[in-house]
Amino acid sequence: MADGGGEEVQVVSLGGKGSSLSSSSVNAIAAGQARLRIDSSALDRLTTQSPPPQSLKTCRIPIPETLTPVECRASLVVLLNKLLRHPNPSQIRTVLPNLIADVLNSDSGVAPSLASVEVTEEEGLVVQNSCAELYGVSAVIDHEAAALATVVDAVAALSCEALKGNDLAFNSTDSGDGHVDKDEIGVASDMKLLLSGSKMAGKNSIQAISKIPEVHGGLRQFVKSVHSMTRVKLNSSVKPVDGGEREAVAAKLQPLPALRNVGANSLSRAKLNVEAVGSESSRTGLLTLFEEKCPTEIDLSNAAKLVSDLLFEEDYPAFVHALNCLLETVWNIVSWEVVTAFVVLEGGDLEGAMTTEVNGGDKPVDKKSEKKKKKAVLGKGTSLTVQLIKEWLQRKEVGSSDGQTVLEKWVEDVLLFFNHKRPKFGELVTTVKGIVESNESRRLPKLPKGTRDFSKEQMTIREKAFSIIADVFKRHGATALDTPVFELRETLMGKYGEDSKLVYDLADQGGELCSLRYDLTVPFARYVAMNGITSFKRYQIAKVYRRDNPAKGRYREFYQCDFDIAGQYEEMGPDFEVIKILTELLNELDIGDYEVKLNHRKLLDGMLEICGVPSEKFRTICSSIDKLDKQSFEQVKKEMVEEKGLSAVTADKIGTFVKERGSPKELLLKLKQEGSDFLLNASSKRALDELDILFEALDRSKCISKVVFDLSLARGLDYYTGVIYEAVFKGTTQVGSIAAGGRYDNLIGMFGTKQVPAVGVSLGIERVFAIMEQVQKDRNQIVRPTETQVQLSILGDKSKLPLAAELAGELWDSKVKAEYVVNKRSDKHMARAKESKVPWMVLVGDKELESGTVKLKNMEANIEEEVPRATFVQELQRRLKE
Repeated sequence: MADGGGEEVQVVSLGGKGSSLSSSSVNAIAAGQARLRIDSSALDRLTTQSPPPQSLKTCRIPIPETLTPVECRASLVVLLNKLLRHPNPSQIRTVLPNLIADVLNSDSGVAPSLASVEVTEEEGLVVQNSCAELYGVSAVIDHEAAALATVVDAVAALSCEALKGNDLAFNSTDSGDGHVDKDEIGVASDMKLLLSGSKMAGKNSIQAISKIPEVHGGLRQFVKSVHSMTRVKLNSSVKPVDGGEREAVAAKLQPLPALRNVGANSLSRAKLNVEAVGSESSRTGLLTLFEEKCPTEIDLSNAAKLVSDLLFEEDYPAFVHALNCLLETVWNIVSWEVVTAFVVLEGGDLEGAMTTEVNGGDKPVDKKSEKKKKKAVLGKGTSLTVQLIKEWLQRKEVGSSDGQTVLEKWVEDVLLFFNHKRPKFGELVTTVKGIVESNESRRLPKLPKGTRDFSKEQMTIREKAFSIIADVFKRHGATALDTPVFELRETLMGKYGEDSKLVYDLADQGGELCSLRYDLTVPFARYVAMNGITSFKRYQIAKVYRRDNPAKGRYREFYQCDFDIAGQYEEMGPDFEVIKILTELLNELDIGDYEVKLNHRKLLDGMLEICGVPSEKFRTICSSIDKLDKQSFEQVKKEMVEEKGLSAVTADKIGTFVKERGSPKELLLKLKQEGSDFLLNASSKRALDELDILFEALDRSKCISKVVFDLSLARGLDYYTGVIYEAVFKGTTQVGSIAAGGRYDNLIGMFGTKQVPAVGVSLGIERVFAIMEQVQKDRNQIVRPTETQVQLSILGDKSKLPLAAELAGELWDSKVKAEYVVNKRSDKHMARAKESKVPWMVLVGDKELESGTVKLKNMEANIEEEVPRATFVQELQRRLKE
């Protein structure tokens, strides 16, 4: 079907099998940009029988008079769809849907014939409970807000160019730790693309530009919230009674600060744009028009306040109308931002047109200045937006008319171009979407949250650390062990206390129920029990998996480096050795200052018993105490009292004990003083005796200075039975615990018939890596990603590959770490050698081939010398050893 302009008009079909109503379709019908058709299958499902006249009642369509014509029509579209989607269509007559469709397809707005209609009881329930006025306006808001979220970045990019704004705020990337706003990152990425190639952006620091990712990210969140609600509500059937539908809609539409912030930020940039106009006459004229027609901060604030007031008053139809009006105000402000930015960027053309106007149509041409004039280089997206506006102005034949100045006509036509209610405005939205969706980062695959890739430089640091760790473990007589990355679910369950919820379960595919390993200790215990081992000193460096919330230094997939000693040994001997190993590891990794917090599970149990905690609550209270490194005691106390059922008095008693912290020997002496409650408790007395032996051994081995006796350390895992410890980095890089462990005498026995006591430590290597990387940055250390000693440079084309293969083969056979390069240009060889920081080069060109020599170059000393081709490997090896 065609309208008067000869353009095809969209037809929207309702009620078809499997069809759904979208916000865009509601808006198109409501705005008169689409015709409505009821699918014949929907009409077939309805009844054509007329009920007895006495069963009909007069009903008023509940559309408030305060709504605009477009909002009223949108509400009727929703009501019609609700009627067609009735779960018992035979109870709905065809009369009412056909009447509504006729009204929507007429040009007379909402016809008086709908003021009151004759309906059956079931039809009346649909009309009264459909919430059509809310969902109809919500659909308009959804459509308009989605369009705004698409184009507002392109508009802001224009201002960034016009104001020569600093684009550093758009360099944000997703760190993968879950502590970033995905929408902010998306905005930053899209802004970067729109400004790609710009020679204007990047100079001035402007708050209204640096806030773009945060402000526009909030708009995207608002749009997602509205869309997710509207998509469902438009296509759901009517509930027989009002079940809080209106409140639910209001809750989804409530984050109006997102809209207000977009308007305020856009208005700030628009004002700066006006100030940035180069020509005084243009600036003065634009300022007059801007102050006269652009909404002000007061207009924006009043519109937002009205929305808040109506929401508080629970006047929901008026609330959604006011919210739509606020959205319209924001659109007007953003349109003026387009105008002001465009005048700044294309002010030369405007000034020329104004000069022509003043000179009666004759424009003086200064060829010298025309020659010198340089065109500003805009970004990939902004240049296309400017081009679209210029093409629009050319079609509109810009010039003064009807008493308008050239500037007034420019402003009017640019505002018309950016009028979101213009039928073809969707083409601009589609164009901007096309620019943004060309962003490669949107098409590239993404990493799951809580995981990371490691660059070659990072892998160099990791491999060095793994080598140091393995050397320390081997120094103490440990042998390596590897276990499967997943275990039977029954093996892992019940070993981690409240942390069991973090175990990754694999999908049940009709076989064994399995889970990814949570740590390396339980698989080690399973291995020892399964193989009947009674004495074993082992280490394992492998990945573990936890279904945790990613954060800085906390990942879902990460390496652990474990050392464990299983078997019967002298009392506290293995415990001492494991703590000694921990201090050796952290010292040799050279991460800086750290401390090892230490406690004893039996001491904790005695403390809890002394405080009056029931024995069945020991483990769960330990889990609460374990949070004291992240939370205040008041928060932990609240958890113990309100969630775990302790009395406030008992919790306060615990508080007096867990505050004890200090030098191991000094605090131990204090706890063993005559009359101490700990000496009267069998569990805590045994712990104090064991700690006495341990601290003496640590003192003699000269590592006790790194240990802190801390009664707040609890370690939440259920399997610990004796000494527990945790290493914490004390430097500026905040990463939390970097290693932990303890004694677990009963864990291995859970898997077999024999109890095998054990003690171990696990190094949180990912956090250690973060510290090592920061240390290298602070020391300005350069990381060489390769160990290449020699670059073999063959000057020539691809025909010289056999020569390169021959010489490189000799180097590799002699165990020299070498790479080869074949290229005609010597500068390419030098660039490659400097980039990879190789200490030596072997250069072979035509001259060297003729003389039977090769040239050796010391890159650091910048000294070259020729040596015989036959002995160049031996000569090179000698120099490498010097």
